[in-house]
Amino acid sequence: MSPGTTAADKRAARRPVSRDVRLFWCASASDALGTQASGVVLPLLLLGLGHSAAVVGLVAGVSTAAGLLLAPLAAVPADRGARKPVMFWSATVSALAMAGVTVAVAAGRPPLALLLGAVLVERFSTAVYEAAAAGTVAMIAPPAECPRVVAGLSAGDQGALILGPALGGALYQAARALPFLADAVSYAVAAGCVRALSSNLRPDRCADAGAAPEMGVDSGATAPAPAARRPHPARRMREELGAGLALVRTSPFLRLVLIWTATVNGVIVALYYGAVFTLQKGGHGGAPMGLVLALSGAAGLAGSLAAPRIAGRIGAARLLVTVSWLLVPLAAGLATADGPWTYGALFGVFCLLMPLVGVVLQSRALQETPPGLQARTGAVLASAAGGSAALAPVLAGVCVTRVGTAAPAVVCAVVLAALAWRTTVVRSRLAEVTA
Repeated sequence: MSPGTTAADKRAARRPVSRDVRLFWCASASDALGTQASGVVLPLLLLGLGHSAAVVGLVAGVSTAAGLLLAPLAAVPADRGARKPVMFWSATVSALAMAGVTVAVAAGRPPLALLLGAVLVERFSTAVYEAAAAGTVAMIAPPAECPRVVAGLSAGDQGALILGPALGGALYQAARALPFLADAVSYAVAAGCVRALSSNLRPDRCADAGAAPEMGVDSGATAPAPAARRPHPARRMREELGAGLALVRTSPFLRLVLIWTATVNGVIVALYYGAVFTLQKGGHGGAPMGLVLALSGAAGLAGSLAAPRIAGRIGAARLLVTVSWLLVPLAAGLATADGPWTYGALFGVFCLLMPLVGVVLQSRALQETPPGLQARTGAVLASAAGGSAALAPVLAGVCVTRVGTAAPAVVCAVVLAALAWRTTVVRSRLAEVTA
């Protein structure tokens, strides 16, 4: 990211967004709103059914990890031109899965196996949707507008943090099944928005053919090889699945995105579950936890909207190093927090800083990736972030059960300190890859 803002960037910022961008924003924001509404109360539901913190963490971790298995497989047909139908049907299945949870919870005391099964289906479908959606921005917006579109998507996610947890907590107080019904409706809205997109979301094959040789990987857009030279189907499938990983391995910038986002994503999930367990132990219900996430979402919304301008003023490399170090004391401070307002304040500053870096990294990653590899590369990055998110609740639950409620925050502070040190060591290289 250059130190200044170019004239093209200024013109892009003033240009009205297209109908497809607005629909994609709506789909993303609706999905995020429903997910936050149900996600904030799922741990409380499980704890209220008599399950331990370790079991809650295990359910969250297993469901997230299970979704990672299908993401790379779904990325291949998405890059081959089936992005739109894959997104539509995966959102539809997610809606049906959460409708099933709604019915089970409304019927009485649902067994753990039933809840876990429905959550697994929802996570599978969501992972498929996210894998197919990766790179959609590059299909519906020109490169100069990508930072603004990504900032809008991030702002929608953060806005959902403002409304979603508060909505989920209020609905949970009224009836335990209502937050899951809201999530089912949100998936249905997302499916409708995807169906209404005028673009077929297929990559430009001519652009792919020119970009792939430069990156050293197969974009999937070249002409079929002669029959005598065509590889075995199993080998071809391995090459297809590994194309995104190969690109990430050979790109210093994409490796940077993977390491930073995976680490910070895992930390924020661990801190969130640590807060849930602490507030639950203190006798707080769903409304206080919704307040915490609402305050965090408001701060994250401000950070997302300000990210492109701030990065343009001070430079992405300096911003990345500064934010990495600032996150360390915030995580350490959560070890001593004991009430909703304290958690809300610390989480708020944390979520204010994270999008400043996240928006810049994501928008540049779109520009670094050939159109025919967007989904597969996105799946690799999402798998790394999702893997850390899957492990984080398990570790948080074990730490709380065996050590104490402050343990997750202490561990996260140490991990963030290591990340910040690593970021500082390679700062000169960061200036090159983010220039």
